[in-house]
Amino acid sequence: MASKNSSNGDLQTTTKPPPLPSPLRFSKFFQSNMRILVTGGAGFIGSHLVDRLMENEKNEVIVADNYFTGSKDNLKKWIGHPRFELIRHDVTEPLLVEVDQIYHLACPASPIFYKYNPVKTIKTNVIGTLNMLGLAKRVGARILLTSTSEVYGDPLVHPQPESYWGNVNPIGVRSCYDEGKRVAETLMFDYHRQHGIEIRIARIFNTYGPRMNIDDGRVVSNFIAQALRGEPLTVQLPGTQTRSFCYVSDMVDGLIRLMEGENTGPINIGNPGEFTMLELAETVKELINPEVEIKKVENTPDDPRQRKPDITKAKELLGWEPKVKLRDGLPLMEEDFRLRLGVAKKN
Repeated sequence: MASKNSSNGDLQTTTKPPPLPSPLRFSKFFQSNMRILVTGGAGFIGSHLVDRLMENEKNEVIVADNYFTGSKDNLKKWIGHPRFELIRHDVTEPLLVEVDQIYHLACPASPIFYKYNPVKTIKTNVIGTLNMLGLAKRVGARILLTSTSEVYGDPLVHPQPESYWGNVNPIGVRSCYDEGKRVAETLMFDYHRQHGIEIRIARIFNTYGPRMNIDDGRVVSNFIAQALRGEPLTVQLPGTQTRSFCYVSDMVDGLIRLMEGENTGPINIGNPGEFTMLELAETVKELINPEVEIKKVENTPDDPRQRKPDITKAKELLGWEPKVKLRDGLPLMEEDFRLRLGVAKKN
């Protein structure tokens, strides 16, 4: 089955058929479950994806994570479940498992973490993706890569459609992540064209929700943690830079629809509602702690000025669009952060 390939909007078909899965799949008497590998499954988005996949009794889920930014805590309700398996594994090393689908999410996604060890970040993106593609080729699995809106760099086109090639600094402090994900996308398409691997690429935009790392340097978690601690909300100058925030349940829904559909992608998955950093700070202040002040601080290098997904393709090809508004999502995240920080709600 040749999948519809929407790289840069052109429809092409692959000449090479995808590799066949295990012969057991075709046995008359073998009512097999779908076996799914989630790399980075102990992380923020990964663990929510695992929750959703485990709801389906036909799924067996294997998580591979090295806990660089993920945590076993995020998966504690599944540990010991007969359809669930957890492996401490670094994707830069080969992994030998038999699976039908691979959700490849492994990679630190916050600037604090990916700048902490930039060489490790680019290895995860390049060698990790090569290893997962090698696995997909060997067992005939379909593989989905979570790429990122960072492939668009500091965009000169607004909002960003999938056909936009981006404006990325190849030697900046964020390049290990931006360029790493761009190479990962290249590898996915090369394996698809050369070996017939069934691929899916999601370009995910800013996502927020429960289980985010509290001090991960991303703006929503920073603001909520600061508001709960009664600290000033630190807005990086000039404060007019924009982001679009997608609640994690919407993101998981989009990823599953992409994996189950017939399109290779890349497809933007994100919320087109666009907010300046000052607007976000004002909203967090209003909803969580009206007494905190908002303080402007110096910006980090190569910080994109604007970010907003064009989700036309997601709507048309996946029938997907986000449902949760920022004002409804923030209180759900506040509740989770209060529990973890031990801050009670004032009556």
